[in-house]
Order: sequence, then structure tokens, then C-alpha cells
Amino acid sequence: MAPASDTTASDTIRLKLSIAYDGTDFHGWAAQGDSDLRTVQKCIEDAFALVTRERCPLTVAGRTDAGVHAAGQVAHVDIPKSFLETRSMAGQVNNLVRRMGRLLEPDVRITAVEPAPEGFDARFSALARTYHYRVTTAPWGALPTRARDTAQWGKPVDFDLLNKAAAQFVGLNDFAAVCKHKEGATTIRDLQAFYFEDISTDLEPQLYRATVKADAFCWNMVRCLVGACLAVAEGRRDEDFPTQLLGEKQRSPLVPLAPAKGLSLVAVDYPEDDQLAARAELTRAKRSEDELSS
Repeated sequence: MAPASDTTASDTIRLKLSIAYDGTDFHGWAAQGDSDLRTVQKCIEDAFALVTRERCPLTVAGRTDAGVHAAGQVAHVDIPKSFLETRSMAGQVNNLVRRMGRLLEPDVRITAVEPAPEGFDARFSALARTYHYRVTTAPWGALPTRARDTAQWGKPVDFDLLNKAAAQFVGLNDFAAVCKHKEGATTIRDLQAFYFEDISTDLEPQLYRATVKADAFCWNMVRCLVGACLAVAEGRRDEDFPTQLLGEKQRSPLVPLAPAKGLSLVAVDYPEDDQLAARAELTRAKRSEDELSS
């Protein structure tokens, strides 16, 4: 298996990783330089260093904030080709899942490892990311066994209003009002799906799950989107509040930030293998244009 086309070192091979983690005890995904802060990226890179005896940086599909979880995170890593040449590649790749499972703490798992297709880039080849957000309005809060991944909202909400509010955000829009500003980055995103489901049970009444899918997300965007809808559904904001927000050009102080604990990255979509490199090239070009025009 040859390394991906944008891998510069000829002595490495690119692996695609499927990753899951409980974000409660992490300071987000991204490693913080030389800091000892516990992050998902640092924990996995430390484990790879023990296995390969080299530092192998990870590239991730979407950086999650502190307290945010993932069931379907995707990353890639370029590791020494010699590490996989000592035995059959299939055997070594399959063995990596078990070896990493022994090295990593229980709140982070690599669920699958495979040789990356030619041209694969976990970040730039992605077509879309999908998040779920779990929130309860039960007065006693979340079920204890789900307390780490279920947010509590202090007031009851109108379920129909939740979805009426969410529908207003869907489409290609400027989401500046519901994003934390990042220098040099655009706030225009294609929000492909946003809706709430009532997933209440006898054990978990007044429980709702939002599904949010976009080509990419700005910083804090999902939590602000959910917070805006909850504010409408509890009667604090007008029904057309989301539409009003889409006309603004900076972060609105009227939008509450929903707690991080309810948010989980559940899926990353990619094109067919023969389109991966072209997608990555297109995304990189678009990102450069956005940075130049911002």
C-alpha cells in the first residue's frame, strides 16, 4: 500500500483511525504544545509513540472542545513503513487496535484502523460532520448513568417550537451570530440538517436529541444553535429568533451556549475513494480563499 498522495515522507504509510471518547475529563481534542494538559490528541499520540518508537502527529476530521464527546471521530496518522513491514500489513493493522486498547485509558478508544486510501486526508477530504446533542428538561436532571453525556435545561420546552426554530437555520448561511469568532476564518457554512427528536422513555422523560449536520462547523456553533432553539422553545425568544440571527454579523449576546457535555460527534462523511484527493484539494483552496477574503 503506497502512502497517500499528500504524504511527503516516502518512508511512512498513512492509516485511517476511527476514534471514540468520553470528553468529560479531557481539555478538548487538540494537544496544547508542551503543556501537560490531558487532551485526546496527546493521549493517542503518546500511545503511538510507545508502539512505533517515533512521534506520529494526528490530523483529525473535527477538533472537539473540552467536555465534548465522540463516537465517530476520524483521524489519520503517518507512521513508519518499516513498522508494518516486519509482518503482514493486515495482521499488524488489526493488532494495532488491541495494542492501543491496552495503552489507552478507558475513556478513549481506537475502534478501527485501516490503511488510508490514496489521497485521504481526515480533515480536508471530509464532506460533512454530524453531531448529536442530548438534553433533558426533567426537573431532577439526567439519569445518573447518562449524566456525563446529557445536558440539563432548566425549563420545560415546546417540542414543536424546537423544530420550527431549528428549521430556520438550515441552508447555506452566515452563522456569525452563533459562532465564537476566530481570526481569519469564515463563518459561512452549509447546514445540511438540523432537527430534534423526542427520545423520552419511562426512565428518561423529557429527553430530546438534536441531530446537526454541516460541511464544517465554526467554534461553538452547534452548542449555540441548540441554545438558540431551546431559548425559543421555552418562550424566552420569539419564534423567528433564528431568522433574525442569520442577519447579524457578529456573535449575539442573546444566544445561550448549551453545555458541552450534551454534544457528541457521531459521524464524518467522505466521498468515494477516487474522489478523496480532489475533495481535499478543493477544501484547501476554499479555505485559503476564505482566509484571504476575511
